[in-house]
Amino acid sequence: MTELVQLPHFVSVEKLTVDQINALINRAEYFKQGGATPTLAQPVYVTNMFFENSTRTHTSFAMAEKKLGLTEIPFDAAHSSMSKGETLYDTCLVMNALGVDLSVIRASENAYYEPLINPAADQHLNLGIVNAGDGSGQHPSQSLLDMMTIHEHFGHFAGLKVAIVGDITNSRVARSNMEILTRLGAEVYFSGPDYWYDHRFDKYGKYLSVDELVDQVDVMMLLRVQHERHAGDANETSFDAAKYHQQYGINHDRYDRLKDDCLIMHPGPINHDVELAGDLVEAPKSAFFKQMQNGVFMRMAMLEAVVRGRHLGGLQ
Repeated sequence: MTELVQLPHFVSVEKLTVDQINALINRAEYFKQGGATPTLAQPVYVTNMFFENSTRTHTSFAMAEKKLGLTEIPFDAAHSSMSKGETLYDTCLVMNALGVDLSVIRASENAYYEPLINPAADQHLNLGIVNAGDGSGQHPSQSLLDMMTIHEHFGHFAGLKVAIVGDITNSRVARSNMEILTRLGAEVYFSGPDYWYDHRFDKYGKYLSVDELVDQVDVMMLLRVQHERHAGDANETSFDAAKYHQQYGINHDRYDRLKDDCLIMHPGPINHDVELAGDLVEAPKSAFFKQMQNGVFMRMAMLEAVVRGRHLGGLQ
């Protein structure tokens, strides 16, 4: 049996070893196939603190917590004391004092979790942090559910050609995935508007046009155009959805040119007829529905890793 992952926090994929990544994929697939969940000898309390809107990630974590037997303590970000100026650290300290063991957090600030997992000498926060997305930084659960979906389909990563297409600069999904895919042995390619591409990513892969890639890749990973992160960007004011779809989106012609076993992936929400033609969202090559399904099981594996890493619920 693969050794189970144990972590004090789960905030990034960057420091995970390849063995840990594979172990998490195997554990998530085990849960999906009906494998038994760990038996908790004592209750484990978790709160989901989402300061950015979310449907998939928020609900998926809540379902994963339910399946693991964790007790969710509701948290309403809009009506919390942070609206009165309370800091995130102090809000977490409140949760900790009230008996919460784990906090799943999404926030707009990159690396918001650093002061929470590395408190100062005069601070005593003792709360397991699971990162559900930080600004344009990391999205570890989306990255790992994507890896699970690719592994489930192909059974391996070595030599797979994966294109990441779209608003790459502003995407935490892209940042997490380009790094992890490279370490797993896949060949990464980039495409989309050049003004939303950062050449610092060249170390991970080559930038090509969509039409150069469409019949070559095994995975076509589409990214949402993140209009909410484009404040002050002149390209936002001139954005044209139909033109974007024509130049960079997967329309019917490009869909037909994809390999028969190619996976189209998207972290959601999908802008219909922008990144992907609306009537292709549930097409045979689209993994969108499967990604959402797999998210529950991967988040179970991630939460279990922190429960075990912090020796909660009587688990070692």
